[in-house]
Amino acid sequence: MTTFTEHKHGTFSWMELATTDATAAKKFYGELFGWKFDDMPMGPDAVYTMANLGEGKIVGALYKMNAQMAGIPSHWSSYVTVDSVDERTKKVTASGGKVVKEPFDVMDVGRMSVVQDPTGATLCLWQAKKHIGATVKDEPGSLCWNEVYTDNVDRAGKFYSTVLGWKLEPHDMGPMGVYTLFKQDQDKGGVGGMMSITPDMKGMPSHWCAYVATSDVDASAKKVTALGGKVMVPPTDIPNIGRFSIVADPQGAAFALYKNMH
Repeated sequence: MTTFTEHKHGTFSWMELATTDATAAKKFYGELFGWKFDDMPMGPDAVYTMANLGEGKIVGALYKMNAQMAGIPSHWSSYVTVDSVDERTKKVTASGGKVVKEPFDVMDVGRMSVVQDPTGATLCLWQAKKHIGATVKDEPGSLCWNEVYTDNVDRAGKFYSTVLGWKLEPHDMGPMGVYTLFKQDQDKGGVGGMMSITPDMKGMPSHWCAYVATSDVDASAKKVTALGGKVMVPPTDIPNIGRFSIVADPQGAAFALYKNMH
């Protein structure tokens, strides 16, 4: 198991669930992935819960949305580590995006902002202080990939290359369409990916999707249903690459299950 002590600029480092029911979410993810939870009180009526796969193996977090977030559906947020939250956020508006939350300090653990690309997909930018993000990735039960579904790959691609410095590498996947890898420096496999929203996705908004590794996509998808969640895209092979399924927890937060073939 690879343990991370830092995340490089332009790489995904954290997944965070905003939910309408934190107790139910803990039960679901605890049974699905074997996550254990540490509650951290954050003031009156607010608790931030860290999820882990054992001592020192932190994978992400969840929290119950407050009254100010009423009406927002449960959702997973993807965080990408950056060298300077302030400098990267400054590029957002000029690149056609929108700053949802200006840079702010999260106590002594880090500094962050929330931004939207020109097609409406939301992403969190993170500059670590005491908290680097996930200390384990790419292992069953942990974050292994992040992908943006967008209704305009050209605008979104240009935005991410300007704001984060990602290089774009398009791949023709035949019937599945063109898949664009986001690359950072000499990174071989890419740090994330981009897909076009297809007509059969029926009015889906542009969004980032977090992928969680599993040793058996089919068994995990079955478990999702048994635990009250929903399978949105049944287990499907990506030729020569892996197998995935897109699912949602009982509160409606969507994420993907993934197993690498290699």
